[in-house]
Amino acid sequence: MKTILVVDDEESIRLLYKEELEEDGYRVILASEGEEALKAVRKDRPDLITLDIRMPGMDGIEVLGRIKEMEPDIPLIMSTAYGDYRRDFNVWASDAYIVKTANLDELKETIKRLLGHES
Repeated sequence: MKTILVVDDEESIRLLYKEELEEDGYRVILASEGEEALKAVRKDRPDLITLDIRMPGMDGIEVLGRIKEMEPDIPLIMSTAYGDYRRDFNVWASDAYIVKTANLDELKETIKRLLGHES
């Protein structure tokens, strides 16, 4: 079973992603902020990470850099409610970028593609 780490400061997003992704057969770990995410990467070494950009304290772009230093091969999806980050060069280090919506189809398809099992 593949493990996905969901990093988002909004509890409703974390719980929605957890419920939906567990229904698709993934094990889901949750983190609400950057330091918690880094600890989860060290402890659980997830197969894929979804990472919010705007978070208090350490933002997602800084977390992205630290994760890529620790585990450069873990696929990482940056997610945000704001489309303007596509132009931020630092986000390009991620494997994918999605704008959050209530419809998780794009997220789920991106996860399948990055984990190597397209539907």
